[in-house]
Amino acid sequence: MGRKLDCCNKCHFYSHNPYLVCAEHTDGVDGNTCPDFVFDPQRADDEAVAFYEPWQPEGTSYYNGEPVLEPVQQLTLQQKIALLDEHPLFTGRCPKCEMPIRKTTPPGVHWDCPECGWMDDSI
Repeated sequence: MGRKLDCCNKCHFYSHNPYLVCAEHTDGVDGNTCPDFVFDPQRADDEAVAFYEPWQPEGTSYYNGEPVLEPVQQLTLQQKIALLDEHPLFTGRCPKCEMPIRKTTPPGVHWDCPECGWMDDSI
């Protein structure tokens, strides 16, 4: 069984995988030199990298190849419950005067009460 050499980190074929040394010699080489060494200038300064793994934040999804992060919720649990109890989107009524607010299809973005003038300023 072969071994990893000091020059492997600077080689084009180096896999940065703890289980495989490179694409040409998966178990390493026998001897002090590698017959297939190809210098990779991009990896020459990257000796600290022992294993390359693409990283992405938890909850990332993709749209047209671009990462889309889930929005960070800024509301506390009590604020979320109050929103469910009071907002016209969920109740169908104005939280100030209790008058019904006409629902539209698709649901509206702005919720304003024509009777008392209450306006949803959450956007």
